[in-house]
Amino acid sequence: MEIILKQDVAHVGQANDIVTVRNGYASNYLIPQGYAIMATSSAKKIHAENLKQRAHKESKIREQALAAAGQIDGLTVNVVAKVSSSGKIFGSVNNIQIAEALVAKGYDIDRRNITILGGDDHVKEVGIYQAEVKLHRDVKVRIQFEVVGE
Repeated sequence: MEIILKQDVAHVGQANDIVTVRNGYASNYLIPQGYAIMATSSAKKIHAENLKQRAHKESKIREQALAAAGQIDGLTVNVVAKVSSSGKIFGSVNNIQIAEALVAKGYDIDRRNITILGGDDHVKEVGIYQAEVKLHRDVKVRIQFEVVGE
């Protein structure tokens, strides 16, 4: 039986794939669980139109992400933290503070899309560090952030 997958199914295929599986597997498991629909001729036409529209939207979103990447690339932001006399930070600086610093500069980026490079998610000393900002699935930009004391 030919089906259109609504979501990823292990050992069968990815979402939006048209695959052929055994009749029992499709009618007893995949379709009742909501993982797939039958691939009738009308469903295939609707599926093709949805993919075409989604590709058009994705290209626009990707172009916007590339434009934003051009503005953000090479940006340096300052993150202010309370510091001891030895240069250690009370607490740590994480992606939340970087997101707040970017908002202060006029870039609204979700904190979940910011990754601190260097292996550790928390910065505990004053200095200059790098972070990666994910603007789109394919578009990532590196920025520098400087941790300074109050």
